[in-house]
Amino acid sequence: MSDKPILQDETIFALSSAPGRAGVSVLRLSGASAGRALRILTGRDVPPPRTASLRAIVDGDGAVIDQPLVLWFPRPKSFTGEDCAEIHVHGSVAILEATARRLMELGLRQARPGEFTRRAVEHGKMDLTEAEGLADLIDARTEGQRVQALSNMGGALRETYEGWKSLILDALAQIEGEIDFADEADVPDALSHAAYPFLAKVYTSMTTALAGSARGRAVRDGLQAAIIGAPNAGKSTLLNAIMGRDVAITSPQAGTTRDIVEAQAVIAGLPVTFSDTAGLRESDDAIEAEGVRRARARAEDAHLVVHVVRGGASVDGSLAADVVFRNLETEAVRKSKTEIQGNALSGAGVNFLMAEIERQILESYAGLENAALTRIRHVDCISAAAENINLAREKLGSDPELSSEDLRKALINIEELAGRSDVEQVFDRIFSSFCIGK
Repeated sequence: MSDKPILQDETIFALSSAPGRAGVSVLRLSGASAGRALRILTGRDVPPPRTASLRAIVDGDGAVIDQPLVLWFPRPKSFTGEDCAEIHVHGSVAILEATARRLMELGLRQARPGEFTRRAVEHGKMDLTEAEGLADLIDARTEGQRVQALSNMGGALRETYEGWKSLILDALAQIEGEIDFADEADVPDALSHAAYPFLAKVYTSMTTALAGSARGRAVRDGLQAAIIGAPNAGKSTLLNAIMGRDVAITSPQAGTTRDIVEAQAVIAGLPVTFSDTAGLRESDDAIEAEGVRRARARAEDAHLVVHVVRGGASVDGSLAADVVFRNLETEAVRKSKTEIQGNALSGAGVNFLMAEIERQILESYAGLENAALTRIRHVDCISAAAENINLAREKLGSDPELSSEDLRKALINIEELAGRSDVEQVFDRIFSSFCIGK
């Protein structure tokens, strides 16, 4: 057998199912030689498109490796837009290694992280925002994240920015009418002023989307809930009660917690990370002082703050808390508009606390499944576009030529969002975070 590979192009393959022992594992092939590789592996022609067929696959000496199901997806009706094939082998490590070895002997190479999806974007099967939605869907841990990711993967953001593009093009048509036909008798003076309603509408829509972007990113990345209060107020005990297990060390001695202790729960379909923080007080101890600094910083950055107060101590009004839990010695439970009274050690009142936290999360983050801007990259692109549109509005009456140029810049910003401009470095950064085989 020749050592020279038979197939010498950029056809790739990778394991697209989870690694390790399994009932079935899926190998995906994509590229110009995918069909020929499948023919050589099976000794038969490719099966009818999108039809599963049982075939034996053999190594270079003709020995059977396995008898998997194979599927054939000719271009352009495939995930990547190229010729694609899938081989559903039995999930044995030995079978996977033998099949991969044979594919590399034929000249195929292992796909890089995200390369299948990148090829799909490059062949127009999806835009970059839909690819990001796919990555988020794979990483989704909760129902809220799943719904939001599925929305963007299905084109929610694409539909939004296509609407923005349409309004910008309508405005450009009005402006260009004045520039190109200024001397024509049948063209009204200051026709470009007719562009203003289009620009006002798209600017308002963009700024509304930008205003909701922080909440959209919170759904994607998860929420942070900081538990704060004075030393020995019962913060660690409350965290343990919320989690239903011993997460943090508790002690009657004040100042036990110095670093931040985290634990995660799912509330209202979203991941929420609770942070038990150091007791807030002045201290000459350098380590404790640093813990206090970190506690305040965590509270400032948190989406939700729980202020724990022991007994009849007064609530520190300087701390911006979303909910107060008054930790009493008794089992009595009371709930008011301003605070919940209970007992962290016994768990009394914790159910009321969690209900209030859920209510606030639903109030602030429910209905964001279609939130368009869920990544910093999205925000950067649309912030730049909105700035250019605002500049265009300001120049509309005095200098329509410059206004037109600003609108073209806004269109370029949107093209960058979609992944249709020269953003090779953006591609490298985004797709490197994908799993192999996607």
